[in-house]
Amino acid sequence: MPKDAAVEEFAGLVRALKARDGRSYEALGRRLSVSASTLHRYCSGATVPEEFAVVDRLALLCGADEEERRALKAAWTEADRARRRAASPAPVPAVSAAPESNPEPSAPEPAPGPAPDPTAQDPSAPEVPRARPRRGAPAPLVAAAVALVVLALAAALLGHPMRTASAPAPASTTPGRTAAPLPFTWSIGSQLWEGGCGHTYLVDRAPRAVAQPPIAADSGAWAGTHGAVHGGEALVRITVQGRSPSDAVVLHALHVRVVDRAAPLPWNAYRMDHGCGGAFTPRHFAVDLDRPRPLARSVDGLDASGAEVRKVPAVSFPYKVTSSDPEELLVSARTAGCDCRWYLELEWSAGGRTGAVRITDGGKPFRTSGTRGRPAYVHNSVEGRWITDSDSGQTG
Repeated sequence: MPKDAAVEEFAGLVRALKARDGRSYEALGRRLSVSASTLHRYCSGATVPEEFAVVDRLALLCGADEEERRALKAAWTEADRARRRAASPAPVPAVSAAPESNPEPSAPEPAPGPAPDPTAQDPSAPEVPRARPRRGAPAPLVAAAVALVVLALAAALLGHPMRTASAPAPASTTPGRTAAPLPFTWSIGSQLWEGGCGHTYLVDRAPRAVAQPPIAADSGAWAGTHGAVHGGEALVRITVQGRSPSDAVVLHALHVRVVDRAAPLPWNAYRMDHGCGGAFTPRHFAVDLDRPRPLARSVDGLDASGAEVRKVPAVSFPYKVTSSDPEELLVSARTAGCDCRWYLELEWSAGGRTGAVRITDGGKPFRTSGTRGRPAYVHNSVEGRWITDSDSGQTG
């Protein structure tokens, strides 16, 4: 199948950046916290990254100016739209799971929204929207647009800026002061697979009503369509980048907050396996959600981007970030005995200011459920259907 023109245009810009820098895929990948094979797929157009942040970091490393970064952002936006159109799964019949595995069906959660744009994320200084109805627009639409402007202006005058789920508010700021813009930007990836190749989802559907596994880059759309919940483990990647090349932001700690615990979901477990690539996880944190007060423990990372797999020694807080030296944190949250909803808080300081940013999944808590004892399935690509896993009942 020929590549989409938007994808090819984006890939050409990425190739030009890589050629300008002159470093190998492996060397650049280590600076970007991605594998050499993943970076090669971006350059060839085989894959479009889910987030612009990694490409923006590449542009900074390769010396791109603001105009080039804006052009790259526009090209990525069009390529990402093309990827999402191509990845839209075909509708599947809504067939309920077997009675014994679905005593009380739960309404699936809505699909997670797009990842926040790290270059635009500034929750403390929102821009007041302007209503610009098109000529001939219906009167109700014009009235709604005017009402939105009035509400936004009123909120700004009262000192309560409007917020969206893609720009979560800081959990705390310096007492007694008006909230100022954060000295850094951040973004998350919440639909990650172990090493880019393996993951388990819990889905409240029978196997015949579940589409074939997606590639890892399209896992968010697949999970949203099926109302899937992370089974046994959830991986969350947090990318933090300062706004200034010289004024560093210090990251002091990462806290885990569990807001709800329930019995593990009685749903079927579906295991993803779409081929493994290299991985690079320099800042890795393990979380045991089954503990009364879970902690984010710094553990050894992994560098599988080269010919040999190497350990990356654990480095505890604090970390420093600037605009040219971002940091990437990978959180692995596991559970065997609960359906847990949780979020993270990242403590920071810069220029005499301190605060804590709440890290959520598009405005709502992350969700992870144990899978022990649940019927487990893997996809048989030859027969084109889900079959019972020989290790059924051993997950979680």
